[in-house]
Amino acid sequence: MAPCGLCLLGALLLVDVAARPANHSSVRERAASPGERELLPPDHLNGVRLEADGHLNKGFHQEVFLGKDTAAFEGDTEPRRSRRKLMVIFSKVDVNVDRRISAKELQRWIMEKTAEHFQEAVKENRLHFRAVDPDGDGRVSWDEYKVKFLASKGHDERAVAEKIKNNEELKVDEETQEVLENLRDRWYQADSPPADLLLSEDEFLSFLHPEHSRGMLQFMAREIVRDLDQDGDQRLSLPEFASLPAGTVESPQGQDMDDSWARDRKKEFEELIDANHDGLVTTEELEAYMDPMNEYSALSEAKQMIAIADENQNQHLEPEEVLKYSEFFTGSKLVDYARSVHEEF
Repeated sequence: MAPCGLCLLGALLLVDVAARPANHSSVRERAASPGERELLPPDHLNGVRLEADGHLNKGFHQEVFLGKDTAAFEGDTEPRRSRRKLMVIFSKVDVNVDRRISAKELQRWIMEKTAEHFQEAVKENRLHFRAVDPDGDGRVSWDEYKVKFLASKGHDERAVAEKIKNNEELKVDEETQEVLENLRDRWYQADSPPADLLLSEDEFLSFLHPEHSRGMLQFMAREIVRDLDQDGDQRLSLPEFASLPAGTVESPQGQDMDDSWARDRKKEFEELIDANHDGLVTTEELEAYMDPMNEYSALSEAKQMIAIADENQNQHLEPEEVLKYSEFFTGSKLVDYARSVHEEF
């Protein structure tokens, strides 16, 4: 990617996270209570470029740079402490201790931080699986899961279980029924061959976190294409990828935010997702783009991150550059970067 193009991309990527319109939240994200969130596959997957609903993950660059420390930076309001932590990370990435970060060093670091997110997901999944497997037999049926899910939505757990046992009709609202149908499709997809309609803990991990399974990652890519594809050709054009639902912009300020969001989508589509630059994105291209453990994608990401902050154009990141572009790397803007680099090293 040409340096000038990357600089432009960098400018777009540094737009405030709030630039993604709130009206793009999924139904699940808007409606989910704390109990439901433990049972629903999350819309946001740490270290994955797109949300499960196809929208851009605006925190992706911070997630693959900070790993499980992302939350620590978000909650730290003390600039000096944040600068020190950022320079500690710089030292860890700089394996050959030449005070410069190369693309290969950053690629290795990105893969390591992505693996951290994977490990956190495994830990969370273990807790969530226990919640839907109270008898501890290590297998959960779709009906058992449905009982727990509907209970989290306010239904009487015993009454639901009894109706399901007796094959009686469950009365749920239209929105809940739609969510259940989508979840059932995903449940069966996560049921590894030979299919037994029961999910083990590992299969439940694939259900909640499709990034952990090649088959589920493909399923997720197909879902995104299906949801955004308007002409039925099973591919995404730029207008389909960047379009906004009609009638969702209600103010001039909202329009500005939506325009910025659409520009981000356009750059992402043209320069990162559409690998063969034919103006269309296939399911395969989308899957490769989203795969968090794709080493080639990690190297491309490393080169992109370097180009965004590489002011002296030496193809490396230096301490001053990382501090100056701290908002891109950590989500926090740290002032006095030129002076503080000498204090922290």
